[in-house]
Amino acid sequence: MASIHFWLRAEVKPLEKRSPITPESAKQLIEQGHKITVEKSTERCVLDKEYEAVGCELAETGTWEKAPDGAVILGLKELPESQTPLKHTHAYFGHCYKNQAGWEDLLKRFIDGKGNLLDLEFLVDDQGRRVAAFGRSAGFIGAALGVKNWCTQQITGETLGTVDYYSSSEALVADIKADLQKAFEKTQRLPKVMVMGALGRCGKGSVDFLEQAGIVDIMQWDLPQTQGRQGPFSEILEADVFVNCIYLSGPIHPFINADLLKKQRRLSVVVDVSCDTSNPFNPIPIYKENTNFTKPSIRVIQANPPVDVISIDHLPSLVPLESSREFSAAITPHLAVLGNSPVWTRAVTLFQQKCNLAVVPRPTLVQATSERH
Repeated sequence: MASIHFWLRAEVKPLEKRSPITPESAKQLIEQGHKITVEKSTERCVLDKEYEAVGCELAETGTWEKAPDGAVILGLKELPESQTPLKHTHAYFGHCYKNQAGWEDLLKRFIDGKGNLLDLEFLVDDQGRRVAAFGRSAGFIGAALGVKNWCTQQITGETLGTVDYYSSSEALVADIKADLQKAFEKTQRLPKVMVMGALGRCGKGSVDFLEQAGIVDIMQWDLPQTQGRQGPFSEILEADVFVNCIYLSGPIHPFINADLLKKQRRLSVVVDVSCDTSNPFNPIPIYKENTNFTKPSIRVIQANPPVDVISIDHLPSLVPLESSREFSAAITPHLAVLGNSPVWTRAVTLFQQKCNLAVVPRPTLVQATSERH
């Protein structure tokens, strides 16, 4: 099998510490004959020297544009803002296939440069299931921050302040348990939490956290509860914390909206794990900006109770090493056969279809190229 040159770029998104491949996975790929170049990064949860120790070559930060034409550029979050044409094959979460803001501009860069996007969100097996995802950890951490925000409301009346990175999910659970104890001492109750999309990977992660934290009043909603109905759903108001974990794939009625929140409610925290903020069918149209670890929540209603919204689009980065290892273990077998499996064929076909919908016709598609070493 032809050797592929993978170029792991440094992330430019603030506070992003994850990596799509860990040194353990990099070693596996190198042993199979592939080449890996790793851009230096002071933010990544893995040290540069750990990659170098397993045989990766190091490159200066942000030099991927000068990578050999056949290199596959690996990343997670968005590229630096630019209008420069993209000539390489890129594998990352492009967030441009569901009519998000700026989707045509990004695809035009690939069209102009005759490059390719292998969107990690849309790598699926023969049954249509994603082969690698951060969904479980996103749901787990989203529920954790939602509960932490609720505790903060009960203890101080404020929104959640800056949160720092955790070494493990166990450390995160222990921290929230301590918050819950303080909130319980003041209110004599624990929060009631509703998880929308509870049967999916993300939703199961949320429920997993809640159970580990000792929360027993959990409303688990999925298709059985919503089929044949359309939102908004007044039942959401009965929960203290609402966690949205659905995968938005098409038009949908809002789950909650501003009018619903005017009614009598218990709800005071909304966690939008899905973060479809710029999607025209966003089912949580009560806020307009994503949040981050420095400012995790925004108060959208000043009342008693208030309503705070958490909408962080890189939640798994709060426990970066653990989530990176989980994702890397899942994606590595597929990276090893990039360009030689139906998973990648489907990704290329989807990319072509989306380019055909963009403002400029798609030129002849060039498959991801590989290099021999």
